[in-house]
Amino acid sequence: MLVARGGAGYSLPRQNRGLANAMTKRTIFDENLERNPANYEPLTPLSFLERTAGVYPGRTAVIYGDRRYTWAQVNERCKRLASALRRRGVSRGDTVSIIASNTPELLEAHLGLSMTGAVLNSINVRLDVATVNYILKHGEAKVLVTDRQYSNTAKRALEGLRPKPLVVDIDDRSITDGELIGELDYEGLLKEGDPDFKAPRLEDEWDAVTLNYTSGTTADPKGVVCSHRGVYLNALGNVMLAGMTLHPIYLWTLPMFHANGWCFPWTVTVLGGTHVCLRRVEPGPIFDLLVEHGVTHLCGAPVVLNMLINATEHERKPLPRRVTMVTAGSAPPAAVLAGMERLGFEVVHGYGLTETYGASVVSAWKSEWDGLPLQERARLKARQGVKTVVEAGAMVADPETLEPVVPDGKTPGEILLRGNIMMKGYLKNPAATKEAFRGGWFHSGDVGVMHPDGYLEVTDRSKDIVISGGENISSVEVENTLYGHPAVLEAAVVARPDPKWGEAPCAFVTLKPGANVGAEELIAFCRERLAGFKVPRTVVFSELPKTATGKVQKFVLRERARTLSEKETAGG
Repeated sequence: MLVARGGAGYSLPRQNRGLANAMTKRTIFDENLERNPANYEPLTPLSFLERTAGVYPGRTAVIYGDRRYTWAQVNERCKRLASALRRRGVSRGDTVSIIASNTPELLEAHLGLSMTGAVLNSINVRLDVATVNYILKHGEAKVLVTDRQYSNTAKRALEGLRPKPLVVDIDDRSITDGELIGELDYEGLLKEGDPDFKAPRLEDEWDAVTLNYTSGTTADPKGVVCSHRGVYLNALGNVMLAGMTLHPIYLWTLPMFHANGWCFPWTVTVLGGTHVCLRRVEPGPIFDLLVEHGVTHLCGAPVVLNMLINATEHERKPLPRRVTMVTAGSAPPAAVLAGMERLGFEVVHGYGLTETYGASVVSAWKSEWDGLPLQERARLKARQGVKTVVEAGAMVADPETLEPVVPDGKTPGEILLRGNIMMKGYLKNPAATKEAFRGGWFHSGDVGVMHPDGYLEVTDRSKDIVISGGENISSVEVENTLYGHPAVLEAAVVARPDPKWGEAPCAFVTLKPGANVGAEELIAFCRERLAGFKVPRTVVFSELPKTATGKVQKFVLRERARTLSEKETAGG
């Protein structure tokens, strides 16, 4: 069982203090060898667009419906955006918020906004009014750019804000509902800007470039502050993570508002690739665009993988080429990974959080695994893996002593991370920042194990472990087993109070359309594959409640499991 977190701080371990002193000692190589403009330039993703527009000006940069932009045109639009905002008083350290789907305007906000020195706050389009209001107020938004599809939420979220930000509408002609609530529209704002705008030189790569908010389930969301340095490094790290080469064709199935699309807006840009924008993530349009544009890469949470696997015959199209898909978030079941491989996708499995700019751990593949059976390959790929090339450290350890767990694939600990792609901290929340960085490591709150080969695997959130009769049960393990049943579309497992064992696994299951299976059959299916104490004692058939980012709201399910009536349950 994991030791509970404490509030005590940590100082640098004694054995490392001598090393720290040695690192600060001046040597002959420091004398008269200082930074200057010839040998030092702050790292910033601003340099990516400038280079690509200069080298590949005529290449297609953006595809969205019947709209097409070259890299020269994107560069001009981004300069106009930055210039217009500067003329309206936006400068270094100001927050510009945007509520938009994966459209060219949101991409341009990522690439052009920081030319002003301002900070991009991309807001989840699925959030409720109160949460959006909190984010605008907490982040002190000076400008709000909002797609008319979400104008109702934006209009209500602006109520009571003082001072009220400048509101700019994205008037997408594909959207016929939703009123325009802004002082001007986005294209009108661009007309105010100078196409030859010169961005001021970034002085400090530690400056904030984006502000993202955690989903927040039982408390206010926390504002994650990211630096130019971190975005620059993670964007380049993605090239290796996803096995990209020059000119990838990237389909935007991952929301750009979600941890800035894991930094892929900048990754695709630095490679002179093509951004294929997509407003609605649905299996039919995804397969259409994959085929029509020869897409090479896309990203998405496991729910998107599940959507593609369960597409209808009408929606599904054979892929003309192998497509690489990066997935991260909750651990995708091995059955889902195997299904994606059958469809023609090469899945790259990563792990990360909003605080780590995207994936900081990747299930790095080894050629000696190529010849293994499909299910075994999927099992190996389902592990989260090893640190990425731009991350400094990843381990599974006791959260208090920071002692690494035994690498036996069984002993649980907390997943701890540190390095170059870590947030600056939480905005206006020094206590949460200090707690998150205890001992010089970021405490993820995720429980995992370390395998003998050095690959870590997430087994649960610490709060989601089921402890039955003193035994720890990974809800993820039970969920993966349920996903192996051909009738199961989605599954989530939480603890339900049990008079004998203290608590026992309770499974909430959504069946595939047309499927007909009973609870006893699912319980028997699990009993054949799991130790007896891990088998769900209760099965509830229902839709799974999700957060605005698509994560299953297990706190809702735990409360429901606690109050279930006999009529709602089966099994036991």
